[in-house]
Amino acid sequence: MISIPHIQKGETGSLSFAEKNNSYSRSIFFLYAIFIAIGMGIIFIRLFQLTVVRGKYFSSLADQNRVKEVIIEAPRGTITDRKGKILASNSKPDMYSKNLRIESTRTYYQSDAISHVVGYRQTADENDLENDPCVNKLILGDKTGKKGIEQLLECDLRGEHGKKLIEVDAHGAYKKTLSVFQPKHGENIKLAMDLTLQETAYDALGKEKGAVVAIKAGTGEILTLVSKPGYSAQEFEDGSGEEVEKIIKNPDKPLFNRATEGTYPPGSIYKLIVAAAGLEEGAMTADETILDKGVLEAGSLKFHNWFFLEYGKTDGEVDIVKALQRSNDIYFYTLGAKLGPEKIRFWSELFGLQKASGIGLHEAVGIVPSSFWKEDVLKEQWYLGDTYNLSIGQGYVAVTPLQLARVTSVFANNRKLCSSTLIKKDGSAGESDCEKVPISQGTYAKIREGMKAACEVGGTGYPFFDFSVNQPISSAQLKKDIENGLRDQYEATSSAMIRRKISVGCKTGTAESHGDERNPHSWFTVFAPFDNPEIVVTVLVEEGGQGSDVAAPIAKKVLTEHFERYE
Repeated sequence: MISIPHIQKGETGSLSFAEKNNSYSRSIFFLYAIFIAIGMGIIFIRLFQLTVVRGKYFSSLADQNRVKEVIIEAPRGTITDRKGKILASNSKPDMYSKNLRIESTRTYYQSDAISHVVGYRQTADENDLENDPCVNKLILGDKTGKKGIEQLLECDLRGEHGKKLIEVDAHGAYKKTLSVFQPKHGENIKLAMDLTLQETAYDALGKEKGAVVAIKAGTGEILTLVSKPGYSAQEFEDGSGEEVEKIIKNPDKPLFNRATEGTYPPGSIYKLIVAAAGLEEGAMTADETILDKGVLEAGSLKFHNWFFLEYGKTDGEVDIVKALQRSNDIYFYTLGAKLGPEKIRFWSELFGLQKASGIGLHEAVGIVPSSFWKEDVLKEQWYLGDTYNLSIGQGYVAVTPLQLARVTSVFANNRKLCSSTLIKKDGSAGESDCEKVPISQGTYAKIREGMKAACEVGGTGYPFFDFSVNQPISSAQLKKDIENGLRDQYEATSSAMIRRKISVGCKTGTAESHGDERNPHSWFTVFAPFDNPEIVVTVLVEEGGQGSDVAAPIAKKVLTEHFERYE
């Protein structure tokens, strides 16, 4: 097609073709050129800004999208018992994992029996992250100890995370590993716990709720710290919400540590403290006797001796040794009345009551009442009957099983009260953690004499009458023992095995529980061997019944296991 020029009209009225206006065309062209120049200028400026002014920034962003940082979780320290048996450990992280966080799996062994000592972990919450006291800080997604050793020694067990730098493509898919910074393993922890004894004690409790504490005499090391029921720490570690919820809502309170957090009236085991206080304060002499008539009156109230209530019999003339042997209430009512509640409280604190033991776990301190305490807390007057109840470990007094084990240990290790520890000590380490309870050698010897008599014929601890265990022995050792006058400790001999008699010191306890028609709490505490004590064992069975019937057989199983082992 051919473009036809514009038609224009001449002066005479004639028509003719007109030429195109050249100035108009040049204007249009000029405007186009300006627009193009401005556009190119903008593009150039933006390109300069992106490549020169902010080039390093965008280059860094590109690298960040290309390079990813993968957290390598530090393997947590291994927890073992005193003989090296593994209680909790971590697997090695899978360094070839393509996940953005390489996790190390925590495994708990025999977790129900050891749960209250070892504890468990959970994912760190906001409070954990903000108030982390450790050098190697928690990061989002980390797990941290919430109970037991896992919480107590969190900073030691934790270790230091490593990291791996990997290259990814535009879709975020793994291409290759650029570099690896290895994690640092957490510190390994060796506990004072003896796993075999721990399991023996846990099993010995059977279906009962209660606690068993065993202490190494002289050091404060915790050989056994059982609270039943226990729980599975693995459920918390593996994150099974449903199973964790069952543990938390269980009416038997498996998360509650009865050994350190549970407080109970101590019953007749408390008489050990009252006896020491009475002799040291001069309220009674060691040879002084009291006639047991079976009942003692305080106003309109009557306070009976247990032997009189159950069998209608009395113990006659009773001195301090016989009072402990027979657990005679009349003697201790009288002694307690001479002392008064304030002195009983004073001596109770010297034996470690109303104080933390130093174990580091969640711990109750209990109650040792006094006239001031009753007036201040209950707004009631203190009566003679309150003193009688206090003197035999009843009424308002409340202690933990761990506290009573420590009281017993004072009479096993030459009057020393040691701080409790869950960590194994080497050699003679830890002597500085013990302090002498200020009782005389005479008082110490008399109370021990009464405790020995309590587990001999005529005493209340009948399961330990003639206590003996099987032990391997060489012919040379047998000959040496006979030469040293120890022949009478053997019931039978052979070249490989002997039946060794072990003398012990003990005290039974039966404490009324606070509730209608409930069985009393069952207590028993013992140390052995008598002349050179190695171990103290204290047993509580909640609402179990008589101490000698229920708690004592459990303690016997623990001691038998301790002395019969070949390892």
